[in-house]
Amino acid sequence: MSSLVATLGFFMGLILATQAFPPQRYHSHQDFVDVHNAVRAEVGVGPLTWNNTVAAYARNYANRRIADCKMEHSGGPYGENLAEGWGQMTGAQAVRFWATEKPHYDYASNSCVGDECGHYTQIVWRNSVHLGCARAKCQNGWMFVICSYDPPGNYIGARPY
Repeated sequence: MSSLVATLGFFMGLILATQAFPPQRYHSHQDFVDVHNAVRAEVGVGPLTWNNTVAAYARNYANRRIADCKMEHSGGPYGENLAEGWGQMTGAQAVRFWATEKPHYDYASNSCVGDECGHYTQIVWRNSVHLGCARAKCQNGWMFVICSYDPPGNYIGARPY
């Protein structure tokens, strides 16, 4: 009986550990890159590449948001998308969330129609070629996600592609 309890304890510990420290796929920068580039390809925009300098900026800012998890833009030198979600929001989920704004972007008028679309237009901004993103678990249990883009996009009057 005690070996059964020990075995069950081991597996419960393993389950809890994998929940507290999710598999590497949740932390891979490639998750961010792949979804961004799939969205960009839909409109014929070239791919983004991961940039460690831009990623370090994003990581620094995400770490500063841990205490309050406020959705405030950094005001830094890069284009920026922010998201927050409960639990283990992945990079891919954050990018897909921003991409849901696509139906609100009207290319003919180069404007948002009916709702927000600026996160989407930053994703597909043709002149942005470098990407750096980060995730941080806030003290309130939420996940804060930031992607930074270089060069930045969303210039008033300019088309994203």
